[in-house]
Amino acid sequence: MEGRRNCHLLVHAVAAGCLAVVLFLAPIAQAEPKAEKSFTAVVTDVQGIDTEIRLLIFYWEEKISETAFVPHELRYLPVKRGSTTNNISFDRIKHVETKPAGSEGVTVVVTLVNGKTGECVMAIPGSYRGESDFGQADVQVESVAKMAIK
Repeated sequence: MEGRRNCHLLVHAVAAGCLAVVLFLAPIAQAEPKAEKSFTAVVTDVQGIDTEIRLLIFYWEEKISETAFVPHELRYLPVKRGSTTNNISFDRIKHVETKPAGSEGVTVVVTLVNGKTGECVMAIPGSYRGESDFGQADVQVESVAKMAIK
């Protein structure tokens, strides 16, 4: 009789434990990853050719050795204003105009959606990447005259 009672208690303990695990993990299983916002831009190169780029990212590669690179795909524009580095999110940018490269690097004039403008130097040499009607597009920042986010 004692063995039966212990077995009965064990079954209830296991069932309660399983229920606790299910209740604990249920919110984790139901949580969906937050989808990142996608951006579309019209990029005009220095030759005057417009390319609409969907799923826009700012792409650059970090060199960690002579043969190894780490790719970086950003949804913001890394720029320097004076001694400050700013990461301007694409959802805050209306358009970017590129000036001829100077001794400090590629200079851009960024116009924000709120109308404010600022002259900045690109903090990292990179490119605008995404999908175009002609396939994968990759436009180096120094060859861009203007980039307007839709």
